[in-house]
Amino acid sequence: MVQAALSFSISVIAVLYAIAHLPGDAWMRGFLLLGTLYIVTSTFTLSKCVRDHQEASAVISRVDQVRLERLMAEYDPFKQQLTP
Repeated sequence: MVQAALSFSISVIAVLYAIAHLPGDAWMRGFLLLGTLYIVTSTFTLSKCVRDHQEASAVISRVDQVRLERLMAEYDPFKQQLTP
């Protein structure tokens, strides 16, 4: 967790430093800064969506596992089956 946070922080700082030291007018730097901000916010949104999807899949998988375990616990192979 620390490595991911540190890597993300260093990469954002490096990009911001590069944008600040680019030759050109303020409009170009502002455009690149706005693009970088959009990329960062989109990345957070995408990671949240992926995490939510994985958590939902895990819950469904757990529910299915509980149902299967309950069916197996109720099944008695030695019980006499009544045939009509």
